[in-house]
Amino acid sequence: MRTPVSWSRSQAGRLSPERRRADLERLASEPFDVVVVGGGATGAGAAVDAASRGLRTALVEARDFASGTSSRSSKLVHGGLRYLEQLELGLVHEALTERGLLAGTIAPHLVRPVPFLLPLKGIWDRAYYGAGVAAYDVLATALGAGRGRGGLPWHRHLSREGALHAFPDLDPEIRGAIRYYDAQVDDARLVVALARTAASLGAAVVPSAQAVGFGRQDGRITGVEVLDVETGTRRFVKARTVVCAAGVWSDELARTLPERPGLAVQASKGVHLVLPGSAIEGSAGIISRTRWSVLFIIPWDGHWLIGTTDTEWELDPAHPAASASDVAYLLQQASEVLGRRLDVAQVEGVYAGLRPLLRGETEETSKLSREHAVVEPEPGLFFVAGGKLTTYRIMAKDAIDAAAVSLGPEVPPSGTRRLPLLGADGFAAYWEARERIAARSGLGVPVVEHLLRRYGNLAPQLLRMVADQPQLGRPLARGEHYLRAEVVYAARAEGALHLDDVLTRRLRLSIETFDRGTRAAEDAASLAGAVLGWDEARQALEVETYVHRVGAERRSQQQPDDDAAETARLAAVDLRRLARLRPIG
Repeated sequence: MRTPVSWSRSQAGRLSPERRRADLERLASEPFDVVVVGGGATGAGAAVDAASRGLRTALVEARDFASGTSSRSSKLVHGGLRYLEQLELGLVHEALTERGLLAGTIAPHLVRPVPFLLPLKGIWDRAYYGAGVAAYDVLATALGAGRGRGGLPWHRHLSREGALHAFPDLDPEIRGAIRYYDAQVDDARLVVALARTAASLGAAVVPSAQAVGFGRQDGRITGVEVLDVETGTRRFVKARTVVCAAGVWSDELARTLPERPGLAVQASKGVHLVLPGSAIEGSAGIISRTRWSVLFIIPWDGHWLIGTTDTEWELDPAHPAASASDVAYLLQQASEVLGRRLDVAQVEGVYAGLRPLLRGETEETSKLSREHAVVEPEPGLFFVAGGKLTTYRIMAKDAIDAAAVSLGPEVPPSGTRRLPLLGADGFAAYWEARERIAARSGLGVPVVEHLLRRYGNLAPQLLRMVADQPQLGRPLARGEHYLRAEVVYAARAEGALHLDDVLTRRLRLSIETFDRGTRAAEDAASLAGAVLGWDEARQALEVETYVHRVGAERRSQQQPDDDAAETARLAAVDLRRLARLRPIG
């Protein structure tokens, strides 16, 4: 078995409470080449790119890593078959290349193949969609993202009987189906891996740190003012360049500038439902076109994801809310594809995210560009926006390439195509050895597989925790899919500062159980609190806040429209109190 990662690098990537305090001090005392604002996939990816080039790098995130768009996606790493239909060939080319890199080199522990069925209903569907899927596979193969390492099998045509055998709950009126492959990822865990990788490369990485303003001298950006959201302390961070990767908050940051950047972001709301695995009988995902969007029914670690909507959102970007009409729409569309009725009582979880689309001429957000742009509104200040989860690395590279021009010719080119994230290197060897690891640990093969798919070659760190404290090897109370050790590890090594960070993004109990993690909240708060220094009152506050948030989201999902849903959602109080940015002009 290969040595997965140097002990020093894995330790350097630990986002512990002590590391956060040290990095806050670095923000106040060190000058940086690049400060990245925004801890989603693009921002964390930009921090990895900059730090891997040897640049002095800092990453600040106002809330938690992946707390915005990057934890609320369809969780697909895909070329975008529908973008091929829209003739966005450049986007498909980029995305297929990135799919191969993620599955083969960058994050093979987090990315796995998933088969999809494309149901055929019309007499010409097989020829029309078959040509598109064939072009998709040919392009993937030409890019080295087809068969082989990081590659996926070719598509196959299925008869009606073959399609119903693979997916018994499909509408029996179909003429057949085409089976093809894409890949899926735990989006939030990908972002945490990116943030930890940036830290392992020497970057200062600080969650709950809000950029509230920019410094200037002689017409050039000199740094960024940062608010420690946990304490209310402000500090000025000196920087030669600042890269804003704030997603749907880009316009909010842009309004603090004397002149607006040359890009505009339109938020598009995408809602997903989560159903238990027993709700639908099938062994593949489904993709089907609806009037307003593309419907996915995706197998997800013992559950089903159903999504997505694609509607304009002009309200609070921090708390996009799913309404009753969103839920009803998705259930109706899925029921039509399946040929039987799904009911709201079967829904375990609901989540809504915002896509940061580049605003264009069309009024329909489903037709706005998924491509990205990098602009420099002031010398030393860069905004990157648009894109999608699969192409985060390209967006990050382009942003740091732009900053590098400002920093000087000595900056080396990006090398992130060949850089495994923490947890990735040697994953295949660990996976092959999973039965031996299970025998040594006494945890059982399914538990070891679960840990390897979430932590990769860092899973032995959790196994050592269990060996030292056997009680951590027990399942979380009323969150049996996860070990108690995972809660401790989230607070000790993954930058989680609040209970919501743990249950919503490090684990996914907020969408994977009918109680949405509320019954596991007390046990999780006790475990995380022991690391984060919470007394009983603070633990109770964290639990109360989480339960109230879940309740507010449930009420929002009973409202008829976006305005009413947002009002219901905003009734829950955030423990992170962000500053209101003051627009100029």
